[in-house]
Amino acid sequence: MKLMTVFFRAAQAGVFTVFAVLALATHISASEGMLSKNLRIESKALGYALQYRVYIPPGYEDVSNLPTIYITDGQWYLENGHMRKVIATQIKMGNIKPIVAVFIDNRNPDKLHINRRNSQFMCVTEYAEFFRSELIPAVTKNYKVSNERTDRVILGVSFGGLNSGCFGIMANDVFEGIAMQSPAMHPVPSLQKAYELEAKRPIKIYLSAGDEGEITRRTLKLKRTLEKKGYPVFLKRSKEGHNWRNWRPHLDDILIYFFKK
Repeated sequence: MKLMTVFFRAAQAGVFTVFAVLALATHISASEGMLSKNLRIESKALGYALQYRVYIPPGYEDVSNLPTIYITDGQWYLENGHMRKVIATQIKMGNIKPIVAVFIDNRNPDKLHINRRNSQFMCVTEYAEFFRSELIPAVTKNYKVSNERTDRVILGVSFGGLNSGCFGIMANDVFEGIAMQSPAMHPVPSLQKAYELEAKRPIKIYLSAGDEGEITRRTLKLKRTLEKKGYPVFLKRSKEGHNWRNWRPHLDDILIYFFKK
């Protein structure tokens, strides 16, 4: 019996059984793809545990070698960016290929009030190594994803955007796509110089910036540097400030830029 039929008959009878409610919830979840529970990983590179969640698209069982987007501050992208729904909608509309998304929670999994982003996102070698030698191999082993660097994107906002920029220099052996939303680059001023003076990396870059301010000025300066160096780069501007009213509307643009069908 079809799930919706079960739910409809229960509704007619005025009785919403636990089975009927769960069946409908499962049906809706499957149509939008599935999001895992928090998965714990003990990092030798960092010396502590982290957690992450993995989104798989509808029809996952029938596909393979899927591209992957890794998202720092993943809990914020899920809660404030509604990223799961954005991905599912873009896949359903045929705008992007089916993808897997890995939402990395940068909080201490045992003490969620402790956020480690300020110590992780500053071009930290150990954090890049965590991705390279631990997280990416775990995802590649357990999910039907491509193992090609050209099929991976790293996305972040503010200091997370800075981290994406760092990975463009430090981890381009595992990431081709570098997505920076309002990158707060001031803690690592040497990053701008690295893109200007060092050899061009084999990466593709998305930038977004909000209204006028120091972060936007630095982002526009980075764009000019990247273009002068010959990088493929796309910039999206917003009239909003350093908040989710700026970042959320650009998520579909990011997905289409890197994963256009």
